[in-house]
Amino acid sequence: MTTSSLGLIAGLLLAIAVVAGGFTGLLLGLVFGAVGYLVGGHLDGQVDLRALLRGRRG
Repeated sequence: MTTSSLGLIAGLLLAIAVVAGGFTGLLLGLVFGAVGYLVGGHLDGQVDLRALLRGRRG
């Protein structure tokens, strides 16, 4: 299992722990899952967060 997959699972579990149900819980689960996947992918070397955060500035 890759680090990005573990980050995704960790983010989803945190979302479940923070919010218990409802549409808001679904949205927060998606956000936490995406953040966990991006951080895990960055640590794994699959995603370059600096390029994503830098944007068009160069």
